[in-house]
Parts: sequence; C-alpha cells; structure tokens
Amino acid sequence: WVTPAHKLRIVKAFKKKGKVVAMTGDGVNDAPAIKSADIGIGMGITGTDVTKNVAEMILGDDNFATIVSAVNEGRRIYDNVKKSIQFLLSSNLSEVISVFTATVLGFTILKPVHILWINLITDSIPALALGMEKAEPDLMSRPPRKKNEGIFSSGTGVDTIYQGVMVAVLTLLAYLIGHRIESGLWEFVNSDDGITMAFLTMSMAEIFHSFNLRSQRGSIFSLKSHNKYLYGGMLASIILTAIVIYVSFFRDVFEFTHISFMEYAISLGLAVSVIPIVELVKLIQRKKV
Repeated sequence: WVTPAHKLRIVKAFKKKGKVVAMTGDGVNDAPAIKSADIGIGMGITGTDVTKNVAEMILGDDNFATIVSAVNEGRRIYDNVKKSIQFLLSSNLSEVISVFTATVLGFTILKPVHILWINLITDSIPALALGMEKAEPDLMSRPPRKKNEGIFSSGTGVDTIYQGVMVAVLTLLAYLIGHRIESGLWEFVNSDDGITMAFLTMSMAEIFHSFNLRSQRGSIFSLKSHNKYLYGGMLASIILTAIVIYVSFFRDVFEFTHISFMEYAISLGLAVSVIPIVELVKLIQRKKV
C-alpha cells in the first residue's frame, strides 16, 4: 500500500541525493509528490484539476513516450539558446578588441555606423537563425546537465573568448593588408582601404562563424540536417554588405572607399578561414575528451 506520504518521501530522498526528480501522476493523492519534484508531470486526459495545477508539464495525450519528446525539445531549445548567446558574445568581443586595439595604436578601424550595421545585420540575423537549428544527432545520448550548471559551463566561456579574439585578429590583419595595398607600407595608420576591408572581413567572418556554432563540439560537415534560415541569412548579409560597399550612394553614406576584386577576395578568404580554424580546435577538443 503506497500512500501519498510514501511518494513524497521517495521524491525527497532522491532530491537529497542530488538527483533531478520527475514525478508523474493523475490523482489528488499524487499532487504533493508532483509539487515537490523538480519536474511534476500531470495527465491531461485522466488527471484531476488539482494535479494539473501543481504540475510543470501536462501530457495532453497521457502517453509516457511524449516525455521523451519533451526532453528532446527542451534540450534542443537550451542548446540553441547557448549557441545564440555564444555567437553574440564572441561577435561583440571581437568588435571590442578590434576597436580597443585601434584606439591604443592611434588609428580608426571601424566607425560607429559600421559597428551599428554589424550589430543589426551580421549579428542579429544569424543569432535568430541559430535559434531555429534542429537537434544535434547525439543530443539524447548526452548525460543530464547539473541543476546548478551555468550557461558558460562545458567550455562555452573559453570558446567564446578564443573565437572573439580570432575574429578580431583576422579583422586587424585585413586592415593591415588593406593599407599595404593602398600605400605599399605595413603599418597601422588611418587608411580608407583598411577600414573597408576590415569591415568586410568582420561582417563576413561573423556570418561564417555562425555556421561553426551549429554544433559546439561536432564538425559542421558531419551534420546531416540543414538550417535554411541560416543559409538565407548568410545570403542576405553577403548581398547587403556588398551593396553598402559597391553602390556609390550607400558607400558615401558609410564612408567607404571602392575596393578592388582582389581586396574583396582577400577579405572573404580571411573571413572563411574561421571555419577551418574552429574545426581544428573542435578536433583537438574531441580528442581530449
């Protein structure tokens, strides 16, 4: 004979051991244990109103298999939130490092309107698209994360920092190359070609970097699913960025200078390099696990 008190004691015993406890039930006698559990699950068809009111999750079809689908979806959403946050923070970190370095060395690498464009177009569009990413193949085979685990755990914080530094270095390199092509000198001084190439490199690097974040540790080339929203965002960002550089009206508004095809290709090549760099780091990280 199992009483409501017994169920409540079992839930509390597991929680005392540090376990994450889920409790299912449909009757009034299940309500105390469901309320005490970390995740209370009520039955939508046969469950009483009392049980439904204290439950965090209600099974509309009373099918326990639905719990597995719910866990999968919850993990996917949490995963995508982490990806979007990591992308936005690493992108903004690269901007901070680039502008700070340029300020210390006494030259201008990006103007306020350029940073505004990057934040509105090449940051926000991929971040939203990453939120639509499908679940990774190994999602349900991962062990449950701890209740007190932070958003920057499992190496996310370290990844954010090195990826931000990576994009900043590529942006500074693009500026240096741009000035070299313009003046024939390797130096950090104010340069119209340098600014335009730095802007193009940072914009495109962040777009390509968003593809890296489709998986935190897995290779993006091993993913069988496709994110059409990310593809669309990349195409739109490339077209819009090309317009502000090569259409004279917008070029004047953004204070860019016309760059040659070679300069455009160099900037694009530097931007694309974020994919093999991160793939190499991921490979090293996987081998260490």
